[in-house]
Amino acid sequence: MKYAVFERIMSQPRMSRYVIACSNNSRKAMTLYRLNLKLSQELFTIISCFEIALRNSIDNHYTLMHGQEWLKNSVDKNGFFNNSKCHQTANIIRKALRKLNSGYTHSKLIAEMDLGFWRYLFSQPQFYAGGQSLLKIFPAKPSSTPSIQYNSRYVFNELEKINKMRNRIGLLIMNQFVLSWVVQ
Repeated sequence: MKYAVFERIMSQPRMSRYVIACSNNSRKAMTLYRLNLKLSQELFTIISCFEIALRNSIDNHYTLMHGQEWLKNSVDKNGFFNNSKCHQTANIIRKALRKLNSGYTHSKLIAEMDLGFWRYLFSQPQFYAGGQSLLKIFPAKPSSTPSIQYNSRYVFNELEKINKMRNRIGLLIMNQFVLSWVVQ
């Protein structure tokens, strides 16, 4: 593919960073862009595996604490997320339950929740509502020091970085998919 077509599809502002990095060599810039896409795909796979591991660890922990149907029960009348401080979390769960309807299983409900949902279980209202024990899923967590506290806020903030990276990589991969449709 000629660089002019590639740049028109991907955009000049996006490609200018690659051209500059490759000393104005457009062929190398296209190669670098493609390599970045391949790296992004690998990172997306790693982040997806991390998300599954995190989700499963949280599910196992809360299953032990609150029972097999903990997520569904968490939004019932006496459920631990059925309160004013966790109303958005409860609404996400209820929406997923409605979507699943008669096809509901606990595993399907767990799979409906995205990384943002799991991240918010470490925000203060959800962390407290869930029993303040969720940090136990990190058995190798370092001890806090006066300068750094490895608490739920720390985990919440670190998960935000991962979530932002995941979303950004997802867009980059989608660009590659669209590019392959345009260049047939």
